[in-house]
Amino acid sequence: MFRILSVYGGLLLRAMGQTLLLALCGLFFACILGLIFGLLSVLKNRVCNIISTIFVDVIRGVPMIVLAYMIYFGIPQFVNGFMPAGTKFTLTALQAGTIALALNCGAYMAEIIRAGIQSVDPGQMEAARSLGLPYWRAMARVVLPQAIRTMIPSIINQFIITLKDTSILSVIGFPELVNTAKNVVANTMSSFQVWAIVGVMYLIVITLLSRLAKQLERRLNRGRE
Repeated sequence: MFRILSVYGGLLLRAMGQTLLLALCGLFFACILGLIFGLLSVLKNRVCNIISTIFVDVIRGVPMIVLAYMIYFGIPQFVNGFMPAGTKFTLTALQAGTIALALNCGAYMAEIIRAGIQSVDPGQMEAARSLGLPYWRAMARVVLPQAIRTMIPSIINQFIITLKDTSILSVIGFPELVNTAKNVVANTMSSFQVWAIVGVMYLIVITLLSRLAKQLERRLNRGRE
């Protein structure tokens, strides 16, 4: 195991960096999607509610690996059917992986944001509107700041889930930790040692994030007292 660490330790650390980069990119765009569809779900408009419900139900109903294949292989093939001869549309593994993670995580983020907004006393919105604030300004300045306090621990937990989901994207060739570990196993023929190292790396990062979530939750709870 020490020989593997000495030879491939730097490679595995760079792969963990790629994993974190992919997870952060996915979470960033997932927050945007989640905010959009989360707000649509709480509007008093049935069409907006239906659009949000369809997005959440469809994305959550499709396995992550199917979504990754469809985006990485299916979308370029579909788009190339309409492209002029001699031109070709492709997606890099990072682009496809970010889109897949953003869509998958965005569906869950929409539910987190919806629940966070609905946890705020409706009287807060009514009071803001009675003071003359337009709906969207009242939502941005009054409701969302309060909702974020309850959403932060759930968002961190979702980031942990997204971080683990990056391992699925090894199927499209992105050089994240699992894909890199497969190559190391092929070179060293030391399956147990390599996967044990990878497991410990994931464990360390996820444990740190879990403790951060618990610490934030305790501070938020103390703030409400």
